[in-house]
Formats: sequence, structure tokens, C-alpha cells
Amino acid sequence: MEDHDTGAGASAVGMSGASPTQSAGPHTARFSRHAGAHQRHASQRQIGLSQADQHGDQPKGKTRKRRKRKRGRKVFARDENGAVPPAATAASQPRSGPSPVEPRLAAQQRPPQQELPVFAALDLGTNNCRLLVAVPGRHGQFRVIDAFSRIVRLGEGLTASGRLGQAAMDRAVEALKICGEKLRNRKIRKARLIATEACRSAANGVEFLDRVEREAGLKLEIIDRQTEARLAVSGCGSLVERDTQGVVLFDIGGGSSEIALIDLTGRRSPRLANHIVSWTSLPVGVVSLAERFGGRTVTRETFAAMVDDVAARLKAFDGRDRLAHVLASPNFHLLGTSGTVTTLAGVHLDLDRYDRRRVDGLWMDRDSVDRMIERLIGWDFQQRCANPCIGADRADLVLAGCAILEAIRGVWPSERLRVADRGLREGILSELMADDGVWRNNGGRRA
Repeated sequence: MEDHDTGAGASAVGMSGASPTQSAGPHTARFSRHAGAHQRHASQRQIGLSQADQHGDQPKGKTRKRRKRKRGRKVFARDENGAVPPAATAASQPRSGPSPVEPRLAAQQRPPQQELPVFAALDLGTNNCRLLVAVPGRHGQFRVIDAFSRIVRLGEGLTASGRLGQAAMDRAVEALKICGEKLRNRKIRKARLIATEACRSAANGVEFLDRVEREAGLKLEIIDRQTEARLAVSGCGSLVERDTQGVVLFDIGGGSSEIALIDLTGRRSPRLANHIVSWTSLPVGVVSLAERFGGRTVTRETFAAMVDDVAARLKAFDGRDRLAHVLASPNFHLLGTSGTVTTLAGVHLDLDRYDRRRVDGLWMDRDSVDRMIERLIGWDFQQRCANPCIGADRADLVLAGCAILEAIRGVWPSERLRVADRGLREGILSELMADDGVWRNNGGRRA
């Protein structure tokens, strides 16, 4: 089962802006170009011309000719005296000489319109491998033209061994080979390919990325936790409304969970990440928590123990009270970007099949979240597998994610939770496009 993902046909994604700009140079992905791409484009053009030639050489019967002459007379504009202009009369006469395909050839030989620049973002996490390819749209927005997502469980067994397992690395490399082909088949202006907690904490993480470069042709960078938190904020900017005073944004990952406190009570900057007043990265995610406490059979006691484990980690977070002045405000809310919250939203909506368009941006009130978590605790493993928004790939992880969510809600209680089916990749794309100046230079081109 593939992971929830932004599809290639998704509409334009809105961004409020990236975090403080960085030079894109060191982060621009390196991958070998596919030499046959231009040949394929040329072949497609040639195929189109051949079809035009065949159409032009087909014999036409008398009936067909009469219809064409009638249509021709309708488009000839006449002057005030009823006469047809000479050019139109000449055009209506039978032709001799060059094939009627010539105008088509001439049209195809015109200089092509300027193509939109293409940007790419890849995120290799503890649980998922995800790729987005997009072109800029209106100011601060972009349109996804290709996407890939696969659950690879790279961090499987990492908690116990401290190393990436062979089977997990093999799964990840196979997924990354697909991503590499997608990137080499396009003319990418800039890309950023990142790896997060699994490669960050594994003793053989750097060694694994060397293998990725050899076998998949992709050079990934391991980002630190602060960068990961900032990118998550950049990716969700458009989901924070203008009257919002404070937000706790959290990204529950496979091996770590990033939390950013955002204070919007002062003058608001177009870059949401400029308003981060405190952040933390917990070294615990759905994979690591489920491996320590068990994910298939989760009793109420086991669930409570997972919540307590995460709550103890949050208690040690020194900056947890930086939004105390807005917690009671109706303009404060939680914003979650992860498989946990999107799964909860899908169950809440009782979807027969996960639908990103209905989930991304969804508001859930406190009672709705309570009901969904209680419902999932009451299901056994097989029931979780049978739900179309969970499936077998998530059935042993979803309750660990709910435990992390419950611990977060305990520290920052809120009447509202907004669900984001977006995150690091969208943040990367926003930053790459802002740094490249595509929105500044084009005056806000339309998608």
C-alpha cells in the first residue's frame, strides 16, 4: 500500500512563504541527466508530423470536398459591397505544389514559449520515501506535476540495533531508483533531496547514503532537526489564517517528532517560519515508539504508557510555555502534518478511500479527535488493517502516533486541530522557488 500523498494531478499548492532564505547552491541535488530524454521529445514531435502527413495524403471523396468548401465560405469575411477579399479568394482555389502539411510544419518550427522552471523535493524519512516535482504558479504557490510516495520502513529495527537493516536499505534503494528515473526524465532547475532521523541516528547512515548515490544516482543530504522543523512550518504556511494568534505545529514522523511554537500576535511576516518562538525535536516517532511498546496488540494500559513516555519528554522542553499568553484564545489552534493526523481525518470522514482533497486543510474539533482516538483504541489489529485509510502498512503504527498526539494535546490543549497533508517537501519547494526568485521575477505568473 502506498502512503498518502499529493498526486501529480493535484491543484496548485499555496504557500505563505519559506523560512529565512538560504543559499540553494549547497543543497541543490546532484544526479546524472538522462541522455535519451531529448531524443524522446524529438521522436514525439516526429510522430506528430508523420500523422499529419498521413492525414494530408488521404484521398478525399466529392462529398467531403463539398463540405470543406462550404465551411471555407463561412469564414471568409466580405467587405461592404459583398466582395470576398482577394486573399480569401486565393485561399479558396485548388492548390498545386507544396503539401498542405507545410503550414503545420511551419507552426511547429516557431520558437517555443518559455517553459516554466521545474523544481523537485525528496524526503527520505524513517518510514516513507516521498518525491514531489512542481512548477511555480501564482505568487507563493506551485503546481505539482509529478509525485511518488512509498512506505519503505527504513528505520525498521533501528531502535534495537542502532543500525539500518539490510532489508530496509534494499527497500529504500528500490524506491529511490524510481525517484531517480523521474528526476532524470525531466529538466530540473533545482532540487533538494533530504534524509531525516533514520539516517541521522543510524551508525551506518552515511554509508547507506553512499550506496544510494552509487546505485540510484542520487546524492541526499542529512538535515538537522532544526532544519526539519523549519521546513515543516514553511510547508504548511497557507493553512494558517490571517486572524490566527498562535499555532503549535507538529510533525509526527517515524523516528522523531518536530514541534514548533508560532507566535503571530505581532506584525505578521509573509514567512511563517520567522514567527517560530520555540521548537523541539523529540527523538521518538511512530516506528520507534511502536517497536518499544508493541504496535499490533495495544491495550489501554499500553496506550497510556506510550502517552506517559512522550509526555515526560515534553516536560523537559524548556520552551513549552512560550505561547501561554494565547492558549485561551479562540484564535489559537494545533496544526498537525503527519500520517497520524491524516489517518484520523480519513477515519473521521468515514472515507471509502483516502482522498487528499478532502483531508488537507480539514478542521477537527476537540470532541471529534477524542472520538476518533477512542475508536482506534477499541479496534484490534485486523480491524485497523481493514480500514481503507489505515491499511496493513499503518495498522501497527497508528496508535503510537495517536499516543504522541495525545501527549501534545495534554501540553497545549486546543479546541481545534487543523489537518495538513503536506510538510517537508512542500517546504523545500517553497524555499527553492523563493530563493530562485521565480515569483519575484514573473510578477506572480498563473498556474
